[in-house]
Amino acid sequence: MPHTTLVSAGELAARLADPDWLVADCRFDLADRDAGLRAWQAGHIPGAIHADLERDLSAPVAPKTGRHPLPPIDAIVATLSRWGVTGGTQVIAYDSGNSAYAARLWWMLRYLGHDAVAVLDGGFAAWLAEGLPVSDAEVIRRPGRFVARLRPTMLCDANGVAESLSRGATPRPARNAGGRNGIPIRKPGGVAAIQHGHRVMPQVSQHPPESRRIGAVSGIVGDNLRAAGHAPAR
Repeated sequence: MPHTTLVSAGELAARLADPDWLVADCRFDLADRDAGLRAWQAGHIPGAIHADLERDLSAPVAPKTGRHPLPPIDAIVATLSRWGVTGGTQVIAYDSGNSAYAARLWWMLRYLGHDAVAVLDGGFAAWLAEGLPVSDAEVIRRPGRFVARLRPTMLCDANGVAESLSRGATPRPARNAGGRNGIPIRKPGGVAAIQHGHRVMPQVSQHPPESRRIGAVSGIVGDNLRAAGHAPAR
């Protein structure tokens, strides 16, 4: 049975030598875009590839996108293939915080039709707390062929969000009121999301590592709705 939600540090440690398992280090810092790469270079779970939020898991920012737009499908398929992900690969993602960045990769793979993806329970901190090995070695994976099977219902465009709001749906903020990593939310009182064109990608809710939870909540960017001719409620 594939792991589809959480995997413990002990479970992962027992499968590190399994070529059908891929570990993705998703550590990132919004205030320092190269911090995740430096952290991976300093020490990572043995065999873990570095999955960078901005270089690998996002498209470049454009005038009508959020800060980390969903990349084009062909781009993320190429990235996954380069990492050696195939239909039979079990992917495990982790980061050093509350698993927000790891859960982005988790969501993206689910959207692309790949169910065998889980998040390391407790993240890198849990791995270290168990006294498990860390490596600073370069990681080279044999390329594979990833085939996307999109689940379009996992995305909603601005018109769909506006229609839901008109029926009484309540948007849930994707960030806490204090911002993230000390960086304030750009629009106080608004709601946040990652967008691809006018499509809204669910953003990950923020849970402390000790809560042993992952989750995704849908949000909207007011500018996206207004660009589509809708006026979101304040």
